Amino acid sequence: MKPEQRISISVSNLVLIISSCLLLVILWQVRSLIVLLMVAVVLAASISPLVKLTERIRLPRWLGVVIVYLTLIFGIISVVLTIGPPVFEQIEKLLRQLPIFSESISEIFEEFVSSLVQNPPDWINQLFDTKSVTSWVIRSSQQLLLRSYSLTKGLLGAVVSLILALFISGYMLADSKTLITSLIKFFPQPWDKRLENLVVPITQRMGGYIRGRIIVSVILGIATTTGLGFLGLQDFSLGLGAIAAVTNLIPFIGPIIGAIPALIVAIAKGGWLFLWVIILYYIIQNIETYVLDPLLVGSSVGVHPLYQLLSVLVGIQLLGIIGALIVPPWFAGAAALVENLYLKPKLAAENLLIVSNNGDNNSPPPAS
Repeated sequence: MKPEQRISISVSNLVLIISSCLLLVILWQVRSLIVLLMVAVVLAASISPLVKLTERIRLPRWLGVVIVYLTLIFGIISVVLTIGPPVFEQIEKLLRQLPIFSESISEIFEEFVSSLVQNPPDWINQLFDTKSVTSWVIRSSQQLLLRSYSLTKGLLGAVVSLILALFISGYMLADSKTLITSLIKFFPQPWDKRLENLVVPITQRMGGYIRGRIIVSVILGIATTTGLGFLGLQDFSLGLGAIAAVTNLIPFIGPIIGAIPALIVAIAKGGWLFLWVIILYYIIQNIETYVLDPLLVGSSVGVHPLYQLLSVLVGIQLLGIIGALIVPPWFAGAAALVENLYLKPKLAAENLLIVSNNGDNNSPPPAS
């Protein structure tokens, strides 16, 4: 008979397991605070280059942070007050007319199917049932928004959380050196110095990603508004352009979501407008993919597009829209950490081993 095997757990291991479980419970309870800190770090990394510009003109860092934040807030408020009313008016008009557009699209599809088949089967009618599709899209959007707002307890909580994230990011920028020094003290040598040297490249990637996406979204929003106005959709061009700009902040998936309202309006209007709108969005999307993203986003992120897409999907599953915005820059920062702490040292060690082996092979044989 085989001797009976016993599994023994030491007191220290038991304490470690219990402590880990308690830590996970605590982290889950304060998950909204963790998300708030993640947003604050992304904001700080995005605004950091502007603060450095104020330091070049000999301003104290805290004063530079105040000036940069006040300038950005004033600029955002000015833009919202200038173009906000017509944008919201057009979006509200679009939402009011959405049921009418849905009915028009349903009639168009029914006429199209009837022209092809005299007695279409039930599954074709279900396939082109725009009411069901519209209700499904609305339900999916509501679930996505609820997942995002569950962290902030509604719209008011989201506004308060954003204000808190701004204050926290401002404090991070104003006293960044002290904050970084206090954090790296928890790591032993030589990891403390290595991590301190990686703060700059990590923040550059995280901030570069957000700045690039914002610039690309603004350009595409203006291009979409101009193009739709040229195609005869002046009544909705500003609203649809704003929707395209906001949704484009989410890479890969956002442009598709932003194009759907314009296509619904184009189908309902009839004629060749649907085709022209598809061509417009196709051209704009290709300009973003092959020109703007490589110039403004791709060079700063340094992450393969597939991994960027996976980070967006993970962010949506975990945190909804908020996750789709903040998880990709954190993924870019984590990629910089792995690259500098593991991949580059590994490659350097392999090259050194190859050189040493070649040197041994080329050395003359020992004298007999």
